[in-house]
Amino acid sequence: MEVGFLGLGIMGKAMATNLLRHGFKVTVWNRTLSKCEELVQFGASIGQSPATVVKKCKYTIAMLSDPSAALSVVFDKDGVLDHINGKGYIDMSTVDADTSSKISEAIKAKGGDFLEAPVSGSKKPAEDGQLVVLAAGDKALYDEALPAFDILGKKSFFLGEVGNGAKMKLVVNMVMGSMMNAFSEGLTLAERSGLNPATLLDVLDLGAISNGMFKLKGPTMLQNSYSPAFPLKHQQKDMRLALALGDENAVSMPIAAAANEAFKKARSMGLGDLDFSAVHETYKAPDHSS
Repeated sequence: MEVGFLGLGIMGKAMATNLLRHGFKVTVWNRTLSKCEELVQFGASIGQSPATVVKKCKYTIAMLSDPSAALSVVFDKDGVLDHINGKGYIDMSTVDADTSSKISEAIKAKGGDFLEAPVSGSKKPAEDGQLVVLAAGDKALYDEALPAFDILGKKSFFLGEVGNGAKMKLVVNMVMGSMMNAFSEGLTLAERSGLNPATLLDVLDLGAISNGMFKLKGPTMLQNSYSPAFPLKHQQKDMRLALALGDENAVSMPIAAAANEAFKKARSMGLGDLDFSAVHETYKAPDHSS
């Protein structure tokens, strides 16, 4: 079966490559078409526009950077809507529920099926096929896409109506962003008070708050190495969208709000394209002035 794939950034490239390696026929499109060439060696075909990809494939997956990119691929000239009648569209980008609903309504109005399916996980889980898929929308399309989801992820959830996948992803990333700030504060506090932060990593790993993120990111943070698995500017976007969801539901989120401010500060320091763990640098900043 031929599957379409739109968006070959850090995540999309890893995901499309996995599908190709597992025997899927995949037609890819990316705004910068040169990124598509890299996947031709694995057997990918190249589509010249989102419309041509959708026309050719039974269903098309999108993995885009933010709400504006997700909307433009659908609504712009030569976009998804041109040939969506009778086809499926699966948006795996992290966007807010409103964006997902807009896309869903437009696709249904044109006779297509829609599933939002944002994923929990960054570059390494994407490469290893260990993402967690948070899907919502058309159940029949979900069932049809499960073989692909089983390659891309270790578990898939069907969460009901469109919007629920987006909300679940924002809640997960909000918790992750808040934890990353607490972790950065802890590493800095350990170091400033004369402790070895590497020992802190060992102690944390043996206790009740041991987790994959601390294990993965801690050692690289101690080396000031922030190669982007999940770019900080995208984490800040997710914090902002999660805080807006908090506003809508009158949920007080002081910890998430403080974390968002730290990510904004990091962006103002020019760290937006580095990994989200680079927020650590905002806590070390006072050192730079001495």
